[in-house]
Amino acid sequence: MKKLLCCLVMLLCLSLMAKAQTPAEAFAKYEAKEYKASAEMYDKILKGGKGSSTDHYNAACSWALAGNKDKAFAHLSKSIEKGWYNISHLKKDSDLNSLHADKRWNPLVHKLQAKLDKEEANYNKPLKAQLERIYETDQYYRGMIDSVQNRFGMESPEMKELWKKMAAQDSLNTIEVVAILEKHGWPGKSMVGPQASMAAFLVIQHSEKSVMEKYLPMLREAAQKGEALKGSLALMEDRVRMNKGLPQLYGSQLQMNETTKKWELYKEKTKPTWISAAQKWAWNLSQIT
Repeated sequence: MKKLLCCLVMLLCLSLMAKAQTPAEAFAKYEAKEYKASAEMYDKILKGGKGSSTDHYNAACSWALAGNKDKAFAHLSKSIEKGWYNISHLKKDSDLNSLHADKRWNPLVHKLQAKLDKEEANYNKPLKAQLERIYETDQYYRGMIDSVQNRFGMESPEMKELWKKMAAQDSLNTIEVVAILEKHGWPGKSMVGPQASMAAFLVIQHSEKSVMEKYLPMLREAAQKGEALKGSLALMEDRVRMNKGLPQLYGSQLQMNETTKKWELYKEKTKPTWISAAQKWAWNLSQIT
């Protein structure tokens, strides 16, 4: 399942959708290996054309694992229709292995490849390749957080060494991305594609406070033009406000309660209307994004 894009959607859903079932809850069912329950929840959430391409992709994963190929293909088609782009992940995602022998698989992959070829014709290919490399380095150490924390503990020397390596890589990535922003402006989806564009957001989101604040207006403009995800903008808006000691607007940021030693929502503009038992899970997602 494609977890990275899911993070952006789910952290917002956790705070914006108090009582209704959310993609975050459906994803939690998937994480618990309750695939049919997850898939049925996605169907209810996505009824009537709602939801993003990522929601439909994740619904397809759950249905494939639950053994319903028809519904899996239906959600995959809807995902591509709504803008799913990551063909390399689609091909290697083990959640979808049961679909590979089906006669509908190759036509679906070819349809996505044709769509990508058309969209990528006007991309800045060297810049796209550079940002996709940066994306991988940004995520490399973050992909180790869960395993190191679970094995050694949050305060362990091993975890501290991981944070140190991550910070060093973030500094190198920031230098590179700032140079790109100064030369090209915000590298939007039409310039480099969604994943490469996401790399710019991730690096600035993980940078020093002053850098984040400086380039937030650039991200705002890109999001208004449809060149960057509005979910990405919401995450950075909240983080910049938190850095300034202001209440967050979207409820995407968590902080450690020094008394209870548990993660909890950083203060919001209005009192939260929900209580989630998955705060630690949300924290892990927030580190990835």
